[in-house]
Amino acid sequence: MIGRVPPRTRYARNGEVNIAYQVVGDGPIDLLIVPGFVHNLDVAWAIPELSAMFRSLARFSRLIIHDKRGTGLSDPVIGVATLEQRMEDIHAVLDAVGSERAALFGISEGGPASLLFAATYPQRTAALVIYGSFARGTPAGGDEPDRGALGDDALGRLTDIVANHWGDGRTIDLFTPSLAARGERERESRALFERAAASPALAAAVLQAVREVDVTEALGAVRVPTLVLRRTGDVIPIDGGRYIAERVAGARMVELAGDDHTPWIDGEQVVREIERFLTRAGEAPTPDRLLATVLFTDIVDSTRMAGELGDARWREVIAAHDAIVRDHLGAYGGREVKHTGDGFLATFDGPARAVRCACAARDEIAERTDVAIRAGLHTGECEVVGEDVAGMAIHIGARVAAEAGAGEVLVSGTVRDLVVGSEIAFEDRGTRPLKGVPGEWQLLRVRDAAEDSKVGTPTEPEPVGARERAFLATARRAPWLAQLPYRLELRHRRREAAREAAASASRPQ
Repeated sequence: MIGRVPPRTRYARNGEVNIAYQVVGDGPIDLLIVPGFVHNLDVAWAIPELSAMFRSLARFSRLIIHDKRGTGLSDPVIGVATLEQRMEDIHAVLDAVGSERAALFGISEGGPASLLFAATYPQRTAALVIYGSFARGTPAGGDEPDRGALGDDALGRLTDIVANHWGDGRTIDLFTPSLAARGERERESRALFERAAASPALAAAVLQAVREVDVTEALGAVRVPTLVLRRTGDVIPIDGGRYIAERVAGARMVELAGDDHTPWIDGEQVVREIERFLTRAGEAPTPDRLLATVLFTDIVDSTRMAGELGDARWREVIAAHDAIVRDHLGAYGGREVKHTGDGFLATFDGPARAVRCACAARDEIAERTDVAIRAGLHTGECEVVGEDVAGMAIHIGARVAAEAGAGEVLVSGTVRDLVVGSEIAFEDRGTRPLKGVPGEWQLLRVRDAAEDSKVGTPTEPEPVGARERAFLATARRAPWLAQLPYRLELRHRRREAAREAAASASRPQ
């Protein structure tokens, strides 16, 4: 039953970070909302249109909603979450609610993380809904039209708002012009939402991450039923949605009328499309292909080293090498696929962990043995064949490793694009052909394997006054009461419009 009292907020733990989540409804489909720019669960229920959309979705699903790390009710963090961390947070929430397989509803900036999750974990993704989103944050340049990017106009306006007017409610003009037309009460409500959802510093960090996001190479690996929703007048260019729909196999795109970017304005049309899609999607079979990061390692000049060291010493070196690599695979969540005698083939769910694993294993082997290793990494679609993996991504990973020198960890440009925000630094090695692989590939050497951002205290937001603290308290305990002023004003506007219409009809023509 879906009542007027908001659901209880609980926390899913991912490492040291607590992710706030709520569950609404008990329908047969698990539907997880992956929120966009910033969010706050408490204030969301005090927004009539948003709470109405939650309840409508919960009519046919078990709706799972959460605040991204660093925003709303989730733990504050220093910096912004990488796409890999966001995938892990989604995993943590699904595990906490006991969901084995869920449909994802990725809104705006939540779209790239949802696409990457669906490609990486098809066994956990029943279906995918992408609303008002994009695959690339900024144009890549070149002569070809880049339809995967946010528009310069939207980025410029949002950059100015975040830098100079955060907490003033100006995002309402950009994202919900129909609400902006209602007057100052709506703007005040949006201003509170901005301040409650994120500090100015975090909002700026999220925006910078949006600029750098690029999951275009992952689109072809998405194999789950996918619906792409866009509004034709959205400030986020509609071409970004078309780009996704063209590159995800079997994706269906629906273009809706309207100018608002947020899906809960006239939310029933969005809900109808989602319900129709999820009903038709049914129980799709789990794909036997997935997105993975492939790691190849080998000992440099192993034949020469074996001859110099002799059989007994070489066996000791190999044993130490193997133990070190396997220890680090376990620590960083890698899966050993093959042992090649003087190296390994392993796969990872996340590219940042794969890079750090390669660097850590290289450093310890260099410290404890008489040999040096090299490593190569690539992220791409792999075919799962029992305990083995196959596909072009495997060949590319092997060729990248072959280009590395002693002690080097080389990655493809795809890996670099997917670890944006992880503080891993690279040195560009240029583009070159890889033997047996079509085209030319950008290669980069890993310069630094910095640790992930730790939990901390972000820059303090603007102080919340007594009136706003009272509103937040009301929003937590009785959101219907917080909605009352807006409902009364809306009723007043409708009555005024009806009076004007009646007066106009009674005038002589």
